[in-house]
Amino acid sequence: MATLSDAKRVVVKIGSALLVEGGDVRAGWLASLASDVAKLRARGQDVILVSSGSIALGRGVLGLGRGALPLEQSQAAAAVGQIRLARAYEEALAPHNIKTAQVLMTLEDSADRRRYLNSRATLEQLLTFGAVPIVNENDTVATDEIRFGDNDRLAAQIAVTVGADVLVLLSDVDGFYSGNPKTEANATRFDTVEKITPQIEAMAGDATGGLSKGGMLTKILAAKTATAGGADMAITLGLRDHPLSALEDGAASTWFQAETDPQAARKRWIGSMKPKGTLHLDDGAAQALAGGKSLLPAGVVGVEGTFGRGEPVAVVDANGARLGIGLTRYTSQEASKIQGQRSDRIEGLLGYPGRAALIHRDDMVVG
Repeated sequence: MATLSDAKRVVVKIGSALLVEGGDVRAGWLASLASDVAKLRARGQDVILVSSGSIALGRGVLGLGRGALPLEQSQAAAAVGQIRLARAYEEALAPHNIKTAQVLMTLEDSADRRRYLNSRATLEQLLTFGAVPIVNENDTVATDEIRFGDNDRLAAQIAVTVGADVLVLLSDVDGFYSGNPKTEANATRFDTVEKITPQIEAMAGDATGGLSKGGMLTKILAAKTATAGGADMAITLGLRDHPLSALEDGAASTWFQAETDPQAARKRWIGSMKPKGTLHLDDGAAQALAGGKSLLPAGVVGVEGTFGRGEPVAVVDANGARLGIGLTRYTSQEASKIQGQRSDRIEGLLGYPGRAALIHRDDMVVG
């Protein structure tokens, strides 16, 4: 099982109850979290923060009180609060010379393969630039039908999307219990959960957290997504200062063990898809793929089928033997126009800039 200290890429979810108090940001606590993030970044670890809080911040500004809000008022509060939320993170991380970026997502962004690939590419590029993405659900435009509904599930999906080793849910409780620790004296905390069984899920129905939306059940659903995608997941108390350092130092928590590693999970997902078309390669491209390289347009000698961006296509060699399957970054029409051409000619052929690879190696299963 991975630990926070040896993970290459970490996703951290922060709930509204941790970040916002009385309608304002808990500036001291956020400064301590920023210090923890800087510590991880200094060790060369990638960090993505998935943060709630925009509605909690915005409703105070708009004087909307503490009760349940209709959708349109929630969206208005989010629009006001998102500005304040992004600024708070920027100001907290700036003293550590860490760049921040705001990324707003909806369920559609992960359900649609094209949007999924675009989201993944954007997050990867931000991490390459050394930035810390601050991800939040786009409550300003999302309807009930296209919402994640809670940032636990959003954080788990982000962890899978970027191939994170570890997902940390900072919560108002210090782990997963056999019952509600606030009402059941004999409720016990699990240090490790190796497999999420029906019994574990049944316990989660009663082990609700006091402040976090959705309680413990949403965290178990997040754990199922994260662990299936190759990420170990921790639930730990986030109310204390320096919560990530505390977790690293052995603070009370529950760790859910990943079923596989992130790369293997992603390859399995791609490999299970049915191809929408076929790309025929020359000998040089076939050798490059065997060596772990991405597929460039120059190596393609033929395009079959009709497919869109982000859809699965088979790749075959000059004899028609299947080499693998991958998610294409171009439609079949675009691929036909740029086949056999150098990547620096793509813009001239299509009339707009494109990506150098037709299929990136991370989006391909060879063999």
